[in-house]
Amino acid sequence: MPLQSSVRALKKPPRLDDEVRFLRSWIEKPLHMGAVMPSGRVLARTMAQYVNVDSKEPVVELGPGTGAITNALIEHGVDQKRLVLVEYNPGFCALLRDRYPHATIVQGDAYTLRDSLWNVLNAPASAVVSGLPLVTKPMLTRLKLVRDAFGALAPGAPFVQFTYSVAPPIPRSLPGVSTEASERIWMNLPPARVWVYRKR
Repeated sequence: MPLQSSVRALKKPPRLDDEVRFLRSWIEKPLHMGAVMPSGRVLARTMAQYVNVDSKEPVVELGPGTGAITNALIEHGVDQKRLVLVEYNPGFCALLRDRYPHATIVQGDAYTLRDSLWNVLNAPASAVVSGLPLVTKPMLTRLKLVRDAFGALAPGAPFVQFTYSVAPPIPRSLPGVSTEASERIWMNLPPARVWVYRKR
């Protein structure tokens, strides 16, 4: 009987564990969580496709949580050593250090991005990929985040953000910024869209 229990425990999919972690964190601190569940695979893969795998420069991920988008970045071909993961939740930071030992894990607040990254990046980032709950924040906070992200990015490199909202999380009409959007991803729960912003 104990052997059967341990076999069952081994077969439990990691995604279920991640969903439980997410739900627990959301119940404890709902305003700090971007979602109740980790990003779906199709959404994560869609975000990853905007990242240049041939570059050697860092890729910054904001709010990686349990690593759903991080996994998609690695599967897309991004070397784990390029990843700089900025996570607020200390429990998720410990999990990320265990899962991605070659990535740089920064326990910090992405909404104060300059402070969180000031001594971390050794070169401009080739992408910033965000799983943050931008639409729950005031517009000035969103604009500051994007401005700080552009300050960390190489010229023309993408700031990639998903949203469940129909409206874009950042206005499309920002001066000096080009914007593109993916098709709505109906296979995600809830359906989502990926927005990409580049400073011209």
